[in-house]
Amino acid sequence: MKLTYKVTDNTYLNIKEVLKAHFLMSDRLLLKLKNMKKITLNNEAVYVHHPINIGDIIAIDLNYEEENENIVPTKMPLDIVYEDDCYLVINKPAGIPVHPSAMHYSDTLSNGVRFYFNEVGIHKKVRPVNRLDKDTSGLVVFAKNEYVQECLVKQMKTKGFEKKYIAIVNGHLEKNEGSILAPIARKAGSIIERCVNENGETAITHYKVLSSNKNKNFDVVECTLETGKTHQIRVHFAYIGHPLLGDTLYGTPSTLINRQALHSYYISFIHPITKDKKVYEIELPSDMQSIV
Repeated sequence: MKLTYKVTDNTYLNIKEVLKAHFLMSDRLLLKLKNMKKITLNNEAVYVHHPINIGDIIAIDLNYEEENENIVPTKMPLDIVYEDDCYLVINKPAGIPVHPSAMHYSDTLSNGVRFYFNEVGIHKKVRPVNRLDKDTSGLVVFAKNEYVQECLVKQMKTKGFEKKYIAIVNGHLEKNEGSILAPIARKAGSIIERCVNENGETAITHYKVLSSNKNKNFDVVECTLETGKTHQIRVHFAYIGHPLLGDTLYGTPSTLINRQALHSYYISFIHPITKDKKVYEIELPSDMQSIV
């Protein structure tokens, strides 16, 4: 994948100004590309402070190979919703972590993506853009290079990357629509559990009740995250007295489902290269469909 820019006016004085202003490239990536001689002006490698003239062609080569030995390749089925030269969108099943840890060294979605990269000849690091809990199902985006990852992470920080979830919560909410504004922090003495704490980080969840089941005493809720804190939806609904169905960490086990009933069904963002708005949406998995 290559980025190109043709100089048509005197807006920018040198290559660095183009890369910073037009491509929003970080100093760290800019330095790496410079050291690898992947930035060219009219097909010649140059320094980023090189002056430019009208008609010049600036090119950035992102096709360089990277070491990815830190992740073990593991063959597994991948439900690829979309793929292009920039990223993969995968529908993650419940029960699989997104990235490796001491407890999950070779059985994560990232291990499966590494195997897939090897199969198709992609020699790049595995870069998940968004994360889901092990037992949360739904859409996960993997960037195929560092530049695309930077662009999408920036959108997440500036609210350009929209994420919506379907949750099934115990009981019935007082309002059909609302927002939960409650700061979240790590729970004292735990490396996993989070809690609402006035000294925590800002966390905002918007919700809308889609349907209610009076007989089984639950609501089906659409959640839109304004912030993306660890366990945010799970913590917020437990905090207001309506923990997710089957959430044994923040609630109680359920006979209806053997994991927290949470599914990332919708994501949207601006494509880093084409600048088109991209929307991806998937159905509920079978274990949640059987309940609702």
